[in-house]
Amino acid sequence: MKAKYVVLTIIGAILLGAMGFNVKVDTNTNEKQQKPNILWIVTDDHRYDAVRAFNKILHNREMSELGYVESPSIDKLTEMGTTFINTYCHSAVCAPSRSAMHLGRYPWHSGVYQFEYYNNTPEHFKPTLPEQMASEGYQTFHVGKLGVRLKTLENGKTKAHQIYQNDISFKKMHKEGLTDWGKDWFRSIDGEKLERPLQSAEFLVEPDGTFLYASLDLEAQRPKYKGMTEAMNKKYDIFRHYNDKKGKHPDKGMILSGVSPQPAGKNRDGQYNIVLKDYLNNKNEKFTVGSQTVKGIDPDKPLFVHLGYNFPHTPVLPPADYRARFQKKNYKVPVLTKEELKLIPKQIKGFFNHGGSDHFTDEEKQKMIQDYYAFCAYGDALVGEAVDGFITYSESKNQPWTVVYVHGDHGWKLNEHGAVSKCTPWDIDSHNPIVIVSSDKKKFPAGKVVDNYAEFVDIAPTILADGGANLKSEKYAYLDGMDMANIANGTAPVRDYIIGESHAATGPRAYIRTKEYVFSMQIRPRKTKKGENIKWAINAPYENIDASLYHTTKDPKEINNVAFKKAYRKIANKMRDKLTSIVLGDDRVEIDWEKWGTGTKTFHSNFAPGAHDYKLNLK
Repeated sequence: MKAKYVVLTIIGAILLGAMGFNVKVDTNTNEKQQKPNILWIVTDDHRYDAVRAFNKILHNREMSELGYVESPSIDKLTEMGTTFINTYCHSAVCAPSRSAMHLGRYPWHSGVYQFEYYNNTPEHFKPTLPEQMASEGYQTFHVGKLGVRLKTLENGKTKAHQIYQNDISFKKMHKEGLTDWGKDWFRSIDGEKLERPLQSAEFLVEPDGTFLYASLDLEAQRPKYKGMTEAMNKKYDIFRHYNDKKGKHPDKGMILSGVSPQPAGKNRDGQYNIVLKDYLNNKNEKFTVGSQTVKGIDPDKPLFVHLGYNFPHTPVLPPADYRARFQKKNYKVPVLTKEELKLIPKQIKGFFNHGGSDHFTDEEKQKMIQDYYAFCAYGDALVGEAVDGFITYSESKNQPWTVVYVHGDHGWKLNEHGAVSKCTPWDIDSHNPIVIVSSDKKKFPAGKVVDNYAEFVDIAPTILADGGANLKSEKYAYLDGMDMANIANGTAPVRDYIIGESHAATGPRAYIRTKEYVFSMQIRPRKTKKGENIKWAINAPYENIDASLYHTTKDPKEINNVAFKKAYRKIANKMRDKLTSIVLGDDRVEIDWEKWGTGTKTFHSNFAPGAHDYKLNLK
């Protein structure tokens, strides 16, 4: 049996070498390491319907309802491991969602609700997932998007707080021209100081290293750049989001469609894979990523890698070859009816100024959808490349391994409900399956599908437990989630519901979802200060909470809001009571973080301790 394993690892090393890795096979068991190497992948703004395997499990069809999708690598992961098909995020916005994953806590237990900067000094604060993994003996490495706006305080001022031992700044990679796209502040261009800084100016980087700036302000300050924005938009077929009242703008608005200036493998996500390969190739040796110096891997220590892809987040710029293939596909565009629009909650309607899309032309909508799914298909190939390289590296060292694949920090609309972007409790924005593949097939069996609910707060305890942490110890008592290995084997409590809360874009809004209904409501007037009027959503008249209720078994697209129908009022009231008891009264934390994250003034609310018991009887 051992001889067979040696043959397999040699074959794996040959495959890894073909991918650019230089690996020597260790035919002896690594006595220094018993913990598995762990690769944690998170994509961005990723709809579940971009994956054929998920569509087949959920809807008994391979393609999205909108049309053609392509996902051989993620499909393969579902065959190799365990799929938690009913996993949901807590905030359908990047920063709070990623904070919940890294902190292992619900937003109402961490005090992180939107894009605020925050610090780690409040009494309730605990170390992040990578810091805890380091305490368990792991070397930690991150490349790509992070989205955790955590700082530390020193003499009352915020200071950067690095949570991974090795952390490659994707912003530096962008600014140094190592990717295809970037956004940054510029005080000088080409060595010439500007009269005023460019604020969050976007740019593309061509294969020869040429920077193309999308900035009318730059053109006004430097006449030699006149026309660059228009030329860039035309050359790369850039289509930006625009407001139906204000109209189109050449350098403002999310890039919803276009083509990358770089070939496949060389855009920013492709570069993250290259950095990961370099890391695994450099045993105890330093290497560089532009101006950044990186310490190579220690092969004798267990490894925790977080790979944060940007795809398919805006700018949606698939490589030319992928784009060309998907432009041949015709997609069904979701339609917003007057009846649905009338029933959409006011909070969410207000968000439409930022994310509304129903005013786009038919051609614009089609291109937006084509390029989104093309970008997803390209990203799928990168996921496969990274996973194969990681597994082969581990097996070449006779080391156990685990891959935790999180399908998006949240989802994305493609004109569903008349909008693009995320930020809402609708299923397409918050439903994000997780696949876990492991060399330990007893823990995460191949091809297994788990229907029970899982949540993003489960990610931290799952990774920690897989790394050998004792979750029953006081050290980890703060964690809100469950070990997903226990969800898979049926020993964890079964959730009747999942919950979420987000304040970004829509204003303070929370939701609760069961297998039959989803209810959401405004939980505070928008400009209320932290710690004030916490019970507003409990005491306010029902008509004032901007409620929505969808009977999902009858209305799976969540179009017909029945929150104000008499026949559903009993259901709505029960869900409201449960939701408000949990998010407002079961050890709620609110912190005035102040503008740059220097604040520590904390408010607690605990009038309903134990309300979050996973049980909800709606009969």
